[in-house]
Amino acid sequence: MTWSRLLCRKEGGYMNEEIFKDRTKQLALRVVDFVGKLPPGKTTDIIGRQLLRAGTSVGANYRAACRAKSRPDLISKLGTVEEEADETAYWLEILTDAKLVRASDSAPLLQEANEILAMIVASIKTLRDRS
Repeated sequence: MTWSRLLCRKEGGYMNEEIFKDRTKQLALRVVDFVGKLPPGKTTDIIGRQLLRAGTSVGANYRAACRAKSRPDLISKLGTVEEEADETAYWLEILTDAKLVRASDSAPLLQEANEILAMIVASIKTLRDRS
């Protein structure tokens, strides 16, 4: 089994590398849209920039991981994806908890960030266990 199949294990099967690339790209596009709709203000501008950076970085770093030269390189690059997905979730939680956005508006994006995070964490664990 190739590492790309290990990366995206789902119930009842596997999500291939291209589907996961698309999923992380869609996360980025949704973050771009979400940040563009934030209410104006100094706080939302600052947090929005952080969210935009982290949310768009998930897919970019996943694509870099797909070109890893070795298993240790892959684990390292996936660690960056993990950090960025977790940071994306964090900024969404801050916006919601500070009541700058409604929970109903941020919940779908937060769920997607957390699902991607969970898959990456599981993939890293699998790769480490098989080393």
